Amino acid sequence: MKVIDHIKQSKSTQISFEILPPLKGKTINSIYDHLNPLMEFKPSFINVTYHRSETMFKKKPDGTFEKIEVRKRPGTVAICAAIMNHYRVDAVPHLICGGFTRRETEDALIDLNFLGIDNVLVLRGDAAKNESSFEPEIDGNNYAIQLLKQVVNLNNGIYIEEDIKNGGKTNFCIGVAGYPEKHFESPNMTTDLNYLKAKVDAGAEYITTQMFFDNQKYFEFVKACKNIGIDIPIIPGLKPITSKKQLSILPKVFHVDIPADLSDEIIKCKNDEVVEKVGTEWLLHQSKELKKANVPVLHYYTLGKPHIICNVVKDIV
Repeated sequence: MKVIDHIKQSKSTQISFEILPPLKGKTINSIYDHLNPLMEFKPSFINVTYHRSETMFKKKPDGTFEKIEVRKRPGTVAICAAIMNHYRVDAVPHLICGGFTRRETEDALIDLNFLGIDNVLVLRGDAAKNESSFEPEIDGNNYAIQLLKQVVNLNNGIYIEEDIKNGGKTNFCIGVAGYPEKHFESPNMTTDLNYLKAKVDAGAEYITTQMFFDNQKYFEFVKACKNIGIDIPIIPGLKPITSKKQLSILPKVFHVDIPADLSDEIIKCKNDEVVEKVGTEWLLHQSKELKKANVPVLHYYTLGKPHIICNVVKDIV
């Protein structure tokens, strides 16, 4: 079932999760071990992130270095198929611009369609680690809206090869990202919202937000979206803080603010075990307030911490 249909057919706030593919060398059982304790909460769907290749330099026996491309977390498409087969739960693969040509993107979408996967979350993706700013592949999509339009084209039976007439139509439900604290590359929130509105006008059916730790920022974001005519569901993305180092890492990497009340409590903690308790309580408070506001879905970034998400969700379902 499509994400948008899950939302339309439900009379209450739903639960969804997001996971990482395992590091290369691990088996699908690592995914099952991660998800098994979460499945009692009957998630409506599970997102699976995509990770582009990284350029590395491997030292050769003669002392010189060889440039190689390494994908540390492969398997997104196959993991989605495995989740749907194993749990009978809808999976949502992330689809990114970086590392794909438009033809490779089309082939990936065809694979997803053949597997019966009818949801995608469309993202530009981050710059490669060796790049100061995002650089698309030659003949790749530069922006999320270009990638979105390619998916919409395929939904309409329009392929890259112009000689394909009456091509088979896919049926993807397309989600996009939203940023309650604006995307860090946007000059201001107004510009960022206009970019988001353009994606909605181009065919996006729902929005999943970047993580945030202040619910008021989500509520203000939803209001601002409605004020410019964005009327599709906006799903809040939630993540627990579990270590002191995240106080500096999260603002640096994800460009989000951490409320003073939360950071003050974390600074007082003697160790990360205590931080985890503080972070769990904060996430529980966020979740209860958002559920009371009748958000469509509570979407949890599990990212290796399923036990924390379990402790939160069991108190709100």
